[in-house]
Amino acid sequence: MNRHLLSIDDLEVSDIEDIFTTAAEMHDVQKRSVKKLPALRGRTVINLFFEDSTRTRSSFEIAGKWLSADVINLSAKGSSASKGESLRDTVLTVTAMGIDGLVVRHGASGAAEQISRWVDVPVINAGDGTHEHPTQALLDGYTLTRRLGTLEGKHVAIVGDLTHSRVFRSNVKSLVKLGATVTVVAPPTLMPAGVADWSKEAGFATSYDLDPVLPEADAVMMLRVQRERMSGGFFPTAREYTVGYGLTRDRLSLLKPGTPILHPGPMNRGLEISADAADAIDSAVLDQVSAGVAVRMSVLYHLLTGEPQGNEGVGE
Repeated sequence: MNRHLLSIDDLEVSDIEDIFTTAAEMHDVQKRSVKKLPALRGRTVINLFFEDSTRTRSSFEIAGKWLSADVINLSAKGSSASKGESLRDTVLTVTAMGIDGLVVRHGASGAAEQISRWVDVPVINAGDGTHEHPTQALLDGYTLTRRLGTLEGKHVAIVGDLTHSRVFRSNVKSLVKLGATVTVVAPPTLMPAGVADWSKEAGFATSYDLDPVLPEADAVMMLRVQRERMSGGFFPTAREYTVGYGLTRDRLSLLKPGTPILHPGPMNRGLEISADAADAIDSAVLDQVSAGVAVRMSVLYHLLTGEPQGNEGVGE
């Protein structure tokens, strides 16, 4: 692996496989009564979040603590950034305290990469604007491999607000690398500009019509409608969006038996996903949450120790 994890582009297929292998060992730790490994004892990790988060920040915190690292959570609202301090000064101040790793979420695309140029510790991108969210894509891929086995030749449909989704961008890259066939589905107003050229280059398909895609899918990932990022009328009404692109109770019957249903959360129940779909027997939503801790433990382990899977600290 590279020194930082800023994008799925930083990873080779072998890196992803190594992360999954270690994550499987980390996953077993969750079943123990004592969930501590000594791998990162004595190291300090800062979670620096300039955007609100529940799942990502808490899973990084748990991941670090279960690896015996000292984890400190900082948010923009509680830092000098709220007083007008620049991003560079905030980051340099934090890293000057002698930390060993920095997990960053920021509303500006490219922020994590810029920060990596300012500091001399590993930086993990926990979401930057509408650019990427690599650990989310890794935990989604890990969840699917546990459900489906290999992703080679599997068809994954990604449905929803693609324009504002960093999860979609990272998932397309990781799933294609792992051999999956990917179709992304959205209304024209939520299909990113230039997606036709990118889809040809990256090797995925696009569609504006959900119903023909669902019966062919081996897995379906529903994306949240990010209304907080919308400044205009991307669709007339919530009801119209649900009718056209929501995973409703009726659409569940279009899926092949056993098709995993994923959602990165938080879910807008009744908008992009019905309660029937979210709570269906094939729903993998809670599996994703559990996998998030294991995968982030694996990423922290590989980046902060610089050691391949299987070395001291794992599985002890």
